[in-house]
Amino acid sequence: MSKKFTWNENWKFTKDAVTVSDKTTSAGNWETLDLPHTWNGEDGQDGGSDYYRGTCYYAKNLSKAEVAEGKEVYIEFEAANSSAELFVNGESVAKHDGGYSTWRANITPYLKDENEIVVAVDNAPNDYVYPQNADFTFYGGLYRKVSLILVDETRFDLDYYGSPAIKVTPEVTGDDAKITTEVYLTNAGSTEELVFTITDGDTVVDTVTVSADKTEVEQTITNVHLWNGRKDPHLYTMHVELKKNGTVVDERSTRFGCRTFKVDPEKGFFLNGEHYPLRGVSRHQDRPHIGNALTPEMHEEDAKIIYELGATTIRLAHYQHDQHFYDMCDELGFVLWAEIPYISVHMPNGRENTISQMKELVVQNYNHASIFFWGLSNEITMKGAKDPDLLENHHILNDMVHEMDKTRLTTMAVISMCDISESQYIEIPDLVSYNQYLGWYGGKIEENGPFMDSFHEMYPNIPIGMSEYGAEAYKWHSSHPEQGDYSEEYQAHYHEELIKQLYTRDFVWATHVWNMFDFAADARDEGGCKGMNNKGLVTFDRKYKKDSFYAYKAWLSDEPFVHLCSKNYVDRDEDVTTVKVYSNLPEVELFANGESVGKQTAEDHFFSFTVKNVGESQLLAKAGDCEDTAVIKKVDEPNPDYRMPVTGDVLNWFEITAPEGYFSINDTMGDIMANPEGQKLMGGLMAKMQAGNQNPSDDDPQKGMKELASQIDPAAAQKMMMGFTVKRMLGFGAVPKEQVLGINAMLNKIKK
Repeated sequence: MSKKFTWNENWKFTKDAVTVSDKTTSAGNWETLDLPHTWNGEDGQDGGSDYYRGTCYYAKNLSKAEVAEGKEVYIEFEAANSSAELFVNGESVAKHDGGYSTWRANITPYLKDENEIVVAVDNAPNDYVYPQNADFTFYGGLYRKVSLILVDETRFDLDYYGSPAIKVTPEVTGDDAKITTEVYLTNAGSTEELVFTITDGDTVVDTVTVSADKTEVEQTITNVHLWNGRKDPHLYTMHVELKKNGTVVDERSTRFGCRTFKVDPEKGFFLNGEHYPLRGVSRHQDRPHIGNALTPEMHEEDAKIIYELGATTIRLAHYQHDQHFYDMCDELGFVLWAEIPYISVHMPNGRENTISQMKELVVQNYNHASIFFWGLSNEITMKGAKDPDLLENHHILNDMVHEMDKTRLTTMAVISMCDISESQYIEIPDLVSYNQYLGWYGGKIEENGPFMDSFHEMYPNIPIGMSEYGAEAYKWHSSHPEQGDYSEEYQAHYHEELIKQLYTRDFVWATHVWNMFDFAADARDEGGCKGMNNKGLVTFDRKYKKDSFYAYKAWLSDEPFVHLCSKNYVDRDEDVTTVKVYSNLPEVELFANGESVGKQTAEDHFFSFTVKNVGESQLLAKAGDCEDTAVIKKVDEPNPDYRMPVTGDVLNWFEITAPEGYFSINDTMGDIMANPEGQKLMGGLMAKMQAGNQNPSDDDPQKGMKELASQIDPAAAQKMMMGFTVKRMLGFGAVPKEQVLGINAMLNKIKK
């Protein structure tokens, strides 16, 4: 019988390549640690785009006495980012490229009485392993579980792309389901037996025994209990025993769910014949100080927070996630989009890596009931969508996935700058989604819905979704929130509007907020925060749910609640202030210092009250049996701690003069450039900013993001810039406050 046990404790670790020049631990300085581990838990989150990307080494001793006599020994890595080479006693045993999937190696032929296992893990830049260019930190390390597997000569296969060696395909017809199970064996044939048993909890549903040379069987579940999303995520278990001379020598178990689905270009997603809107979020897998080396409890916490939101779908970006998280999604009923990190920039030398990572994603996760869609790529057309090699690679991946899995659909996340006329690219997968940030990265909030309408009109037979949309919120606050101020109030306003635009369009097959949680992107220095992308509905440490979290909860959750917004925005200088409340209950009453301000009903779940701001006000919101409280205080001057500094100085909204009929920095670049005087003034600024993206200085705090932006097709980049307000553009360039006001004064002299 095979045995598997975790092998995470007391590893040695070093960054010193000289120490392990002979791929052993015979010399040098090593520290002792337990897995999971990343070496970028600190420097990958502090900004500067300077986190260590190179080779580090992990080592551990293995005595042959620890291994049962007669067993073959495999070592299994659930992830090693991003390339790894395994050495046993100084001899190279296996290599693996791709930092998010399981891989194994048979180390039996290399074992002596006492053995040194060394793993060289490398996250250095190259031109053949994805990802290389992306807006998140590529944490290096052995950041998931490592296991030893002891097996007999006759066993379930362990050598094919990290596969579990069992593949279950349910097919629902009427009240019943046909279950086709395939297994993959090593050194087994007609003299061995396979026993296939389906269980429903403790109840045996069906058992079949066959010769082991028949590795595919069909069974039937009558009156099948469907896996029905959050409503009823029912799971069955398939257990397969491999017997030799009547004795079980190996076994496998996997859970599966029986369901049907379709995506209608007009009406969206249907689960088991019923309309089931896919409204949810995307997720990255990192935390403060530990990077992506999460514990099972942390994965569970993430899943439960998303469940509280009321989400029906999760896009697991931009890579394969931990098996424990997929298991949680099976149990909680989420509909998943799973993808590989084929992202941002197509690399001609990376084709084989996209193929191997896609094979690993599909074979390792085929049995998960929660997975419905395989993602081919993300924002891969930064340099344009006409590259023949890029298009061919997408066709190869799309065809391969359909050959490997005939039960699911393919999709991809299209960068906002990719014109919808790029039909050769857009028409490759079964479904399409756009990463669209109108109202944050330029453009206007109200343009999001019409964009979806335009796509739907051009491609009436291709389902369209929104795979990313969002706005950042750090620690800033404002009674006059505006695009680019990184305030919690603007993020909430943005999401209110996007909810109303997207959730009321049935043809939008899925929506995924970017992002559920703040996450590390070491190249970033935005909004007064280094090394972070703060678009999360929840903070990086999972301790604070931003107001926008409750905007979605009001639309998606059935759990009654009421939420007073802007709790951290206490000091307010206005005489009359606006207080927002979110609730999924039909009526809300607001009290200030015990006196009713009024009652409101709101079909959109967003309530807005006008409150006199005098002294200190204790606010109380009531909806049904639910209550929430907050405090506001009248102050004479705006609290500078609430406003994002502009190069050391705070730029207040009231300092930006905007005479009627004249331009200001609140106008878009496109509107200003359409005016001859405006073009003369701003043309040089645009050229300077584009040149700065191409060759940022080493001390430029935006160096990492500018290098990524330089990969964007110039025509697409210019089109995107036209949608930004001048103020937003100047903010990206970290232009001092005095210069910002000076440019505004010059614009104030130009008539519209």
